[in-house]
Amino acid sequence: MVNQISDDQPSHNTAPWLSLAFRPFFIGAGLFSVIAITLWMLIYSFGMQIRIQHIPLTYWHAHEMIFGYGLAVIAGFLLTAVINWTGVKTVTGIPLLLMFLLWGAARLMPFIEDRSALYLMASFDSLFCLFFAWSFARSVFISKQWKQLGILSKILLLLASNIIFYLGVTGVLPDGMRWGIYLGLYLIIALILMMGRRVIPFFIEMATGQEEVKNSKLLDISSLILFLFFMFSDILAPSALVTAMLALALTILHSLRLYMWYTISVWTKPLLWVLFVAYMFITAGFALKTAGYFVDIPGFISLHAFAFGGIGIMTIGMMARVSLGHTGRDVSNPPKGLSLVFLLITAGAIVRVFLPMITASQYYMTWIALAQFLWIASFSIFLYLCLPILVRQEVS
Repeated sequence: MVNQISDDQPSHNTAPWLSLAFRPFFIGAGLFSVIAITLWMLIYSFGMQIRIQHIPLTYWHAHEMIFGYGLAVIAGFLLTAVINWTGVKTVTGIPLLLMFLLWGAARLMPFIEDRSALYLMASFDSLFCLFFAWSFARSVFISKQWKQLGILSKILLLLASNIIFYLGVTGVLPDGMRWGIYLGLYLIIALILMMGRRVIPFFIEMATGQEEVKNSKLLDISSLILFLFFMFSDILAPSALVTAMLALALTILHSLRLYMWYTISVWTKPLLWVLFVAYMFITAGFALKTAGYFVDIPGFISLHAFAFGGIGIMTIGMMARVSLGHTGRDVSNPPKGLSLVFLLITAGAIVRVFLPMITASQYYMTWIALAQFLWIASFSIFLYLCLPILVRQEVS
């Protein structure tokens, strides 16, 4: 699985940090998440006048966390994992650097005043995603691993959803910004659910010594089909009863999956419980979406259960695991500081999702600022621990 292979020795002309895709993209994602949330904290929580060009502030925050941070983690993870699945190496060296620079250049464009920067941002983002899709597809087609085409289709749909977003920003598609954001969010959730189904049972078996973790083919198929209906229903009719009922069905199915996977030993392994907690937040997102139809729960509560709790916790957990496993380190004995990283981001998700629902409204901005601080602290410690690992060659 994803922690079983380690770096090939880089050639004399390849820097260690460009030897596999997880290295530059995890570095970039970690640094960018700290910078982007710090800027958002200064703007949203402290009212500082930091000019973000071309894109409304709230949409800039959402877009950059989904298509900036989220897509960088996905690219680093999938372009590394697909080597293990197919036996075919993905881009390294200068081509990998060019892909990374396309991603990075797009992140800078909202700070450039000239209107052409928006079109450059859309172009850089699209070229990066095309490059990513091509590199992934090349490994799949060379190895004839057709079962990976489902993942490839999601990468291409992420490209399409980003284009829809930019069509909204430019006024070509009136509701394009919202459609693009929610489609991108749910496609990442779909990838997490797919990869979680693949790897979490394996990690549980490996870490706890269980012979076989229970799974159900019927649950796999039904949850996939229902999620597709839910995704489009929530994008097109977020307040409809059918959306709430689909979310309820998904709450039940994913709760059942968590019950089938659960063992008390999960909580003894930080690199395992962090993934389990992330999956719990995704399940809570479906539950909150259902509850929001019947009681007054704002839509951004379920949104942040999916985004902060589900995507945020899952991605930092997987970045830590892959960074250790692919550089020859023992994932069963991770650095002690990683537990603090995972506790901080979990606390941040709890503060962001649940405290605004159960406390007086005058404390709302306090909880938002605290959640932002906890995110920044978590990723800062992650970078402190993992940046030296990501820029150096693997240990012997």
